[in-house]
Amino acid sequence: MRRPATSTPSFGALALAVVIASLPRAGRAAGNEACALLTAAELQGVLGAKVSGLDGGTASKDAAICTGSTPTASVMLRKATREAGHEGMEAKGIQIAEKMGAKVEVKTFGPVTCSTMVPAKSMEAYGFNTTCSVLKGGRVGAVEVTVKSSKDMVSIEKLRPLAEKIAGRL
Repeated sequence: MRRPATSTPSFGALALAVVIASLPRAGRAAGNEACALLTAAELQGVLGAKVSGLDGGTASKDAAICTGSTPTASVMLRKATREAGHEGMEAKGIQIAEKMGAKVEVKTFGPVTCSTMVPAKSMEAYGFNTTCSVLKGGRVGAVEVTVKSSKDMVSIEKLRPLAEKIAGRL
């Protein structure tokens, strides 16, 4: 059974735009709280490669995004306040991705929701995505990994423990 994820994975510009539209406007800021959700070492343990670049990103008082990368993956950490009225945005993002031909799988484990998104053949350039997020007390924290090849995809089972760590840090 498919349930809406707590955080929508990116899939090309369209699905990502839906998610970004649901978050408060963000500006450049140092001391980004999203970068504190996970350490580079914790990510490396799951991804099997050194993660670089987790030292900045965009932030506002209500939302923060921190990005990093490995040789085969882009990593995004997100922390935001869940705004009233945006509860259906994730499901809309999934519907858009499915209409574009993506295969989406969503699994929920208590407060943790994880999803994978495999693009249609014509959209593979946008990448293969796995996201795990947690909703706790009106705050959302997420880890998202996007890779260019299906063979490099991170499984939900491997990414889920990182979301559980995030839950303890929200």
